[in-house]
Amino acid sequence: MLRLRPAAALLGLGAAILASAPALADEPRYNQVSLRAEVDKEVPRDLMEVTLYTEAQDSDPAKLAKQVTEALNKALGQARQVKNIDVRQGSRNSFPIYDDKGQKITGWRERAEVRLESADFAALSQLTGEMLTDLKMDSMNFAISSATRKTSEDALIKDAVAAFKSRAELVTQAMGGQGYKVVNLNLNTTGSPQPFLPAPAPMSMKLDRAEAAVTPDVEAGTAKVSVTANGTIEVQIP
Repeated sequence: MLRLRPAAALLGLGAAILASAPALADEPRYNQVSLRAEVDKEVPRDLMEVTLYTEAQDSDPAKLAKQVTEALNKALGQARQVKNIDVRQGSRNSFPIYDDKGQKITGWRERAEVRLESADFAALSQLTGEMLTDLKMDSMNFAISSATRKTSEDALIKDAVAAFKSRAELVTQAMGGQGYKVVNLNLNTTGSPQPFLPAPAPMSMKLDRAEAAVTPDVEAGTAKVSVTANGTIEVQIP
């Protein structure tokens, strides 16, 4: 009788497995599918950046440094008088000038930048025109501000999720499924800050006869902001 008890136990376990087999067969089977949905919209560039510079040359590096510093300080002081404009000093560098043989230093050249940034295009354009009487322009660029980008992306996130759900339902129907569940979902934006985009060329200039300064006539245009939804769903197959 002692030898029969293990056999009886095995028979009981086998019966239990057979009894549970129909239940396992009735459980839903899931197929995983990767999906991607992207939404975007055009947003006006609302930030303007202008880089101006002063450049000079002299055989005496001390006199040259003084000349450039005076021009730079004057420009910074002039720019700080205008409200709603972010003023900062850009790069400053100097390098030697050689003779025709490239062996002897005959002088020095120095360059210093002033960078201006503002959402007030009219004010910055006018200031740029005034400062161009003493400085030269290196670049004029436009971008979407961080606040505007965030607002646009927040609005697009809902649209991206809705687009992802719509594709998930479409795939479920195509596979003959009864439903689906989201395994994972990742939301990606175009990134911030966006690189400044250059002003369209050629840039037109508008001269006001009442003023000696020439004011650049600018057009910022728009840029695309997008949100992408990447994820995986499991489709329930009956």
